[in-house]
Parts: sequence; structure tokens; C-alpha cells
Amino acid sequence: MNKILLILFFIGNILNTTTIHGQNNCPLIPCPQSSNRINETFQLSNRCVIVYTEEFEPQAYLLQKELLRYTSIAVSVLPDKETQNSNIICNIIELKKGYKFNTEGYSLKMRAKSITITAGQPSGMINGIMSLIQLTRLSMQQDTFIPVECWEIEDSPLYAWRGFMLDEARHFWGMRKVKQILDWMAFYKLNRFHWHLTDSQGWRIEIKKYPKLALIGGIGNYGEEYTSAQFYTQEEIKEIVSYARERNIHIIPEIDMPGHASAASKAYPEFSGGGSPKYPGYTFNPGKDSVYTYLTDILKEVDALFPSQVIHLGGDEVHYGNQDWNTNKDIQDLMKHEKMKNLKDVENYFFQRMADSLLLIHNKVAAWDEVADSKLSPEQTIVFFWRQNRPEQLQKSLDRKFNIVLCPRLPMYFDYAQDTLQVHGVDWRKFSCNSYQKVYSFSPQDIPVKYPQNCNILGIQANLWTERIETEDRLDYMLFPRIVALAENAWTKEMNKNIDSFNVRLKKQFDLYKKDHIYYSNPFAPKETGEPVR
Repeated sequence: MNKILLILFFIGNILNTTTIHGQNNCPLIPCPQSSNRINETFQLSNRCVIVYTEEFEPQAYLLQKELLRYTSIAVSVLPDKETQNSNIICNIIELKKGYKFNTEGYSLKMRAKSITITAGQPSGMINGIMSLIQLTRLSMQQDTFIPVECWEIEDSPLYAWRGFMLDEARHFWGMRKVKQILDWMAFYKLNRFHWHLTDSQGWRIEIKKYPKLALIGGIGNYGEEYTSAQFYTQEEIKEIVSYARERNIHIIPEIDMPGHASAASKAYPEFSGGGSPKYPGYTFNPGKDSVYTYLTDILKEVDALFPSQVIHLGGDEVHYGNQDWNTNKDIQDLMKHEKMKNLKDVENYFFQRMADSLLLIHNKVAAWDEVADSKLSPEQTIVFFWRQNRPEQLQKSLDRKFNIVLCPRLPMYFDYAQDTLQVHGVDWRKFSCNSYQKVYSFSPQDIPVKYPQNCNILGIQANLWTERIETEDRLDYMLFPRIVALAENAWTKEMNKNIDSFNVRLKKQFDLYKKDHIYYSNPFAPKETGEPVR
């Protein structure tokens, strides 16, 4: 039997009031699977105590920190075994076998005298904590306390993979901004941060064996070739990874290959496979054995920094800059030796070798949907479907039983315009708009493929590419509020989704953005926050 996982309760006088205008419309985003309004109010003040069982000590302190951070209310933390001989009276709830929630599920039971969060795993406990934090932040704070409406909630996610990708190769944002994004991801129960750390415009992660990757490859960004080098040291990476893990977020690093390698080629040209007139130095060289040693050494250092045991190897758009492969002696010799018919065979050969390197260090391979044509192991590969105009790539992935994350450009690219009023960035007249409503309503059934009965759809993800995003204001503007629509789509079952209810709840989030100085887009009053130019 498992004991209660967390009890937050109040010592001293309890405010027990009746809500005059109580409604059974839970204000949380994402919408819980089941919620009922309890006609009581819990008074959160500095006389509250968090009581925890030993295995949930980190989550107890996370709750304490977040309450202090967002409300300035300092509550106490106490192990449950220390309450036995004290004046504290609390209810103990045992968890029985066959507890119906998955590892991320939780229940939240609130009364005037106590709040109980119950879960089976730390990840579920964190989700319950974030629901309580959100209910608290949405309540009106008094001088020394916050009256919080009481709810009974039973909840668990629709998808295991609820992701967001940030491109820091094109423009570098730094630790403070990344932590802020992680905070909001946790707040909305998103749990996968796909970190695009390398591309043609910049290499943003320190590799100790090859220091020039960051020191030289980190110079410049999209549109500015010679800005000073910007990258994360390994110590900074560790700090961010720890910060994310504390909030139930797994970070998936991306080291793009064999294309999008121009920044790496500047640092170590001896490993370059050339490119094209438009994309010089665009590829690594698949015909040199030393290249595989070089890249494997890099991946070993990356693996040591990220405990997710998944590394994204890119694999997209190689044909943009592999023309030099046609004349490269190493590659031509490889093609003859391996009896390859075309450059796509070379690409698949390269990717297979690098995937094998990852498997040897016990990592799964993640890659864009181009690898659906490869012979990678379906059990050890995650395909990210991004080309909604190429549904055959998704069909191949389904037929071969790959694990799949759905992130189609329409509507899951957050660098695309949100509405027809936007005049900067990606031209909506050419690429369409990705409104928050489209993000909210997206379904796998929108893609014209045949889904097998037991397909391996892990979940959904939105991607924010930053070629046309130069400032934090524009980054926020493109992210908020679409990240909220993404979160509800990824978490809430279709039967519990309702766009009208979502709009009511979304408007309540805007005050939180203002408090945190988030420059959000307001779809209900577009003139309230004008579009940042860059």
C-alpha cells in the first residue's frame, strides 16, 4: 500500500466561506478530465504546512518554492512522520493496488481545512502541484492570505509526449529565458522540451573534446554572421536539465546531421562534406571514417549531459546542400564500395551508422520524418512528422511501427503567423496562418493516412523556429497564447474539450502574463498588444 503522497493543510483559524457565484467550470488550463466544484474556500497563508511522505520530498519543496515565488506566501514543510506527536491533525489516505491513473495522473481534493494531492509517481505529483499553483495564481490575493475555491479533480493526460521545440541555433536566448519557458511549460503540464542546439547558423553547446565547435561555430546568428560566440557551457546545460527535471520536463537535445552543419564546418572543416553554392559547408562527410569517430565523440558528451536517453539527430533537408557529394572522392569511393545508387543511399548509410553509435550508448534515436525511408530500428527510433504536405511519410512511419510525434507545420509551427493581421515574419498568404484555434482543434485524423488499431503515436509537439525572431518580445508574442492551446490539445480528451470554455479560461491567463512581463498576443483585442517588428 502507498500512503498519501502529499497533504497541504492549514494550521490555525480556517476561513470557511460559501462561494456566492460558484460554477462548476474549472478555470484550469489544460482542462482536467474530471472536476467538481466544492462549495468551500481554502485560506492559503503562511500558517499552512506541507506534509509529505519520504519519496515525495522534492515535490514538497517544489510546491513550497513555487508558492513563495508567485504569491510571496511562505509555507512550512514537514515530513509526515514528524506529525505523529504534534498537535497537527491530518487525514491519511492510502493508495490501493490498481490505482487507475497512469504515472502522470493525480487527484486533487480540496476542503476548507485541507488540500490533498494524490498520485502514483513524482511526475503525477508535479502535475497535481501545478494545478494547485494555477488555482492559487488565478485567485484574488488579500493582504496576508489567498482564498482559493475548492475543487475535486481526477486527472491524467491524453498523450505521454506533450512537447515544445525551441530553436536556439538561429538566435540564442540564454538561460534566463529558457528557464522562463520551462516554467510555463510545467505550469501547463507540457513535459518534453526539444532543444534545437545546432544548425548552419550556430553551434550552441560546449563540447570539451572539440572546443572550437562552440568558440568558432557559436559565432553569429541568422542574419548577423559575426556576432560574438554564444553558447551554453556544460555546467549551464546541467543546471537547465536539473531545473527541467524538477518540473517533470525531459529535455531532448538535437545535434543536427548530416545537413545543417555549416557552423560545425567552420570550426572543423576537415570533417565537412561540402555543400552547394547557396549552402556552403552544409554537410558532414559520410565518406570519411574519422567523421563517425568525431560525431560519436560529440554524442557521448551530449549523452552525459542529458538523462532523457533520447538524442535527436535531425536528418532533414539534406538535399538542400549535398551537391558536393557528387564530386567528393571519399563519398564517391564509398558509393562504389557499398554499391549505392544515389545520394539518398549515402544519406541513409550515414544515418544508420550514427544511429548505431547512439544505440551503443543506450540512447533512442529521434529524427525528422525523412528517416521514414531508412532501415532504422522501429523500436529504438522516434519519427517527428513535420511535413503535412507529405502524408506518405507518416504512413510509412505507421506501417513500419515507428514511434511517432506529430508536429506538422500546419498548425504546429509557431513561427508562422497567428492571423492575417501579422505583417512580419513568415508570409501567411503563402504558408497560411496557424491560429490558436487551429492548434486547439488539431487532430491526428486531420492527416489523410490510415491509422492501424495500435499505432505508436506518442503525442504532439509545437516547433518554434527563430530565423525571423530576434527579440524576446517577438518570441513571447509568437508563443503566447498558442502554447496554451497546445497544452490543452495534448492533455485533455476530445470529449472534454470546448473552444468556448477554453476562451473564457484563456482570458484569465492574460493577467498572469502581465505580471510576468510576457508580451503576449491577444486574439480577442489584437490592437492591445501590437506585433513586434522583429
